[in-house]
Amino acid sequence: MAQDPVATAASNNPALSTLVAAVQQAGLVDTLNNAKDITVFAPTNDAFAKIPKADLDKVLADKATLTKILTYHVVGQKLTPQQLENGSFETLEKGKITTKGSGEEYTVNDSSKVVCGNVKTANANVYIVDTVLMPQ
Repeated sequence: MAQDPVATAASNNPALSTLVAAVQQAGLVDTLNNAKDITVFAPTNDAFAKIPKADLDKVLADKATLTKILTYHVVGQKLTPQQLENGSFETLEKGKITTKGSGEEYTVNDSSKVVCGNVKTANANVYIVDTVLMPQ
């Protein structure tokens, strides 16, 4: 994943196929691939599966809402695990996310667990999370 920009790298990870489809649906592939030094909190397919199908289908059909949710998962700087220990960060959606934890155990907004952290891509640090984050 380290050689590719973030959206391309995600497309090569089968556990992120729902996220990749959502990013494509929202027209954010180029935005994410061309961004410099970002952090992406990437929900797994299982994270999307927690959302009732009717609700997920509704969001996928609403580009504005989908874009708002997806950009809420992106922070405009590369975050290290140390920064996640007790952090608050503005997202590209302009909302705030909070992070807590240490070692191998981190949470985002007290509800989403980081299942795989600090994955490097050409332009981003990626933290794979088990729950889709919802902006306020």
